[in-house]
Amino acid sequence: MDDNLLTEELSPKYKRVILKISGEGFCPAGKSGISIDETLNIARQAQRIVQRGVQLAIVVGAGNILRGAQFSAGGDVIKQASAHYMGMLATVLNGIALQEALESLNCETRLQTALRMETLAEPYIRRRCIRHLEKGRIVILAGGTGNPFVTTDTAAALRARELSAEILLKATRVDGVYSEDPELNPHAVRYENLTYSQILRDNLRVMDMSAISLCREGKMPILVFNFKRDGNIERAIAGHTIGTLVSE
Repeated sequence: MDDNLLTEELSPKYKRVILKISGEGFCPAGKSGISIDETLNIARQAQRIVQRGVQLAIVVGAGNILRGAQFSAGGDVIKQASAHYMGMLATVLNGIALQEALESLNCETRLQTALRMETLAEPYIRRRCIRHLEKGRIVILAGGTGNPFVTTDTAAALRARELSAEILLKATRVDGVYSEDPELNPHAVRYENLTYSQILRDNLRVMDMSAISLCREGKMPILVFNFKRDGNIERAIAGHTIGTLVSE
């Protein structure tokens, strides 16, 4: 754990949050599959959050395993809708891995999926999910929205509004939103604050437009930050100035 956390003020600013972890969060940079070490890193941060009294639901992606879009060039071999369902199923693999990692740390969890598969997980039911959160359980939400052609970012925005979260945390490998790709342009500017309108107008790569529109309609703030720095999820929930905050 980062020694700086011992001296920082980390009292939670938010009571209920949605944390969106992309599939890339489950593996080292540039690799694929599920890394136990990377998954445990997520789990340890989540454990500390809940110990501070925060209600936490985690929406998982699956880019480390499969993206439905990668079959777009497949023509009639794999239909686009089927490819998207394959991607949704891949999120369940990450969800199971994260659940096992959390429970190895003695965290109480529930895995809920938008696609019904009762032998592995509960079906997503809004009221049941809220009840789990109120009891201090970490709820892992997999399967996207259960519909093709919808990203897991949009699923996270939808769940944030459904569950009356106070903020949507978009965990990434970079420390916020830039004017351009910082890996391609070292002079790219990082924004500390953005409005929904700026993102839509400038087509900034934060989340897809459907997710941004959902958050704007519900006045749901979004914080984009680098969760690979240990303790950053706690700093985000404490309201520290990290990453890029998207709001009105």
